[in-house]
Amino acid sequence: MTTSELITPQHRARKALIYVRQSTPQQALSHQESLRLQYALEQRAVSLGWRPEDVVVVDADVGLTATSAEHRAGFKEVVAQVTLGQVGILLSYDVTRLARNCSDWYPLLDVCGYRRCLIADRDGIYDPGSPNGRLLLGLNRPDSYSTSCSTSAYSNLTAGLLNKAERGELALTLPVGLVRDALGRVVKDPHREVQDRLALVFTTFLEVRSATRVLHYFNKNDLLLPRRDRFGDVVWKKPTVAAILEILKNPAYAGAFVYGRTRTTTIGPSPTNKKLERLPIDQWKIRVNDVYPPYIPWETFERIQAMLQDNYAEYDRNKSRGIPRPGKALLHGIIYCGECGHKMVVQYKGRTQYLCTYLRGQYGVPVCQHIPADPVDDAVVEAFFAALSPVELDAYARALATEQARDERVDHAHQQHLERLRYEAEVAQRQFIRVDPDNRLVAAELERRWETALGALKQAEATYAQQRRPPAPTFPLPPEVRARFEAVGQHLPQLWRQGDIGQAHKKALLRALIDKVVVQRGGPRPRRVVGRPRGGGGHGTDHPRRECAGDRRRGDCPPPHAAWPSLTHGPGGVAQHGQDHPPQASPLPATASIAPAPRRRLPDGDADRPGPGPHPTLDLRSDLQWNYRGRQRPPAEDLLVPRCTDHTRPVPAA
Repeated sequence: MTTSELITPQHRARKALIYVRQSTPQQALSHQESLRLQYALEQRAVSLGWRPEDVVVVDADVGLTATSAEHRAGFKEVVAQVTLGQVGILLSYDVTRLARNCSDWYPLLDVCGYRRCLIADRDGIYDPGSPNGRLLLGLNRPDSYSTSCSTSAYSNLTAGLLNKAERGELALTLPVGLVRDALGRVVKDPHREVQDRLALVFTTFLEVRSATRVLHYFNKNDLLLPRRDRFGDVVWKKPTVAAILEILKNPAYAGAFVYGRTRTTTIGPSPTNKKLERLPIDQWKIRVNDVYPPYIPWETFERIQAMLQDNYAEYDRNKSRGIPRPGKALLHGIIYCGECGHKMVVQYKGRTQYLCTYLRGQYGVPVCQHIPADPVDDAVVEAFFAALSPVELDAYARALATEQARDERVDHAHQQHLERLRYEAEVAQRQFIRVDPDNRLVAAELERRWETALGALKQAEATYAQQRRPPAPTFPLPPEVRARFEAVGQHLPQLWRQGDIGQAHKKALLRALIDKVVVQRGGPRPRRVVGRPRGGGGHGTDHPRRECAGDRRRGDCPPPHAAWPSLTHGPGGVAQHGQDHPPQASPLPATASIAPAPRRRLPDGDADRPGPGPHPTLDLRSDLQWNYRGRQRPPAEDLLVPRCTDHTRPVPAA
């Protein structure tokens, strides 16, 4: 039950009066949604605490204008019941339903305030007897500017539209593959080729997981896509990425009615400079499932949207992985920094390595980590092989079944294409035969159309005969060969190293089992690589740090037993200083907060030495970055350095 502090038991002891009105008889017939909204106020009165038998609807003025109250019997009845003290609340969709001039509006307010009768509309509840309620109702008077402003007018015009959309009955433009019958019901297009071609788009995308690969698949097999022209007719065109994405992202193919998938925002001070923005699924204004006949289930539609979102290589904004690409780095898009918790990027300049540049781009601090890619990739691949070695798969049978099903779908699409062209040629022939031979102007055009249809049919038949492949014969495999196929997990390392698997396929295989990889390294301590498999859990591996050539030339590489300060995550996520222990990988995503070290007391002899400035801060450069610059990291207490006045650069002490 909806409550309001203005409603008291004395109000609920009286009636709830609902006033319904339409200005003209034509509006009463054509604007049915407005009447539904006004009659829906009865449910609102019940939700406010009134009993259904105490709710009275006054609709005697439907079809009458509110410019005057002399001819409105319903309005006179409302005023009479309020004057007698029988009404506890008066509900109307807006104030213009009650009156169109102040001579009728303000006497009603005076009577309601005297008899303690509340007034409610679609926006709220008001008390005419209080100063605030009187002020708000005065601002909403019928002749005020608020009723004629663009915002209020737009709200009144779209209220019925939104009410119909919430039921899923608003007639929107349907995509190709869905049509309305004579009764206005939405059904699938009776053209079976259109249905099968749309189903082929979804099936192919679920296999190849990329809209661009769907385009390549259609172009390779000379398949067309059904589209609608500006007149609403179905035409067959060459596929494009935009057309494929429009099919994959349309919720109508999942049977859902959706209204409000986009939002228009104004850019800058000019009201005409507007931008159309697509909203995510959770921000759609209205969604009603199971309204249209579906081509795919709603769960499959959500899965497709997640794949498309993950394919966009926008690491910083969307945190997506991107599609597997043929680059050398195997972990691009799934590797995270163990120091700050952000996603790392790949750098191919000089050598392949992973860099964490998020904090440098945001705050101008040095790079958290830059790690060679080959050792990390090798460690992850070995863990992948170890997890896949006991798996047995019937790879031969599955490969044959997949290839056979794919060939059958393509052959079925070509057969439907030929059948449609034969029908178009027969229609052109019948039109040419029925024409009067003496009417040469019409006969010549129909003859040309017939020849064009026959030429298209002949070309399609030749292309189909050239591209059609006979079904591959299946031979029984010897037992030893079949056992080798079933043990593909054990033979995968050999195929992996021989180069029989491309880089994109290798990355796709790794992503099938591994959700993310967390890597952390500091100084000569071991490198910590933590992989999180899909479905939870984790696996960690320590790898020794390689000695760089520059460190050997400078002689700055300390012995393995040297004590190096480290930043490790302590209780509460606060970074602490430690000695001689490898950092522990923190759960991601997480960013540690830095606690500055306490100031040290200077000896008496150092009194003239300027101390830290008024804004001390902790130098966050890691051990690796200090070592890279040719000097060892100083003790933790020396990391407190003063900053200059602009607070952007550290200044050395005098």
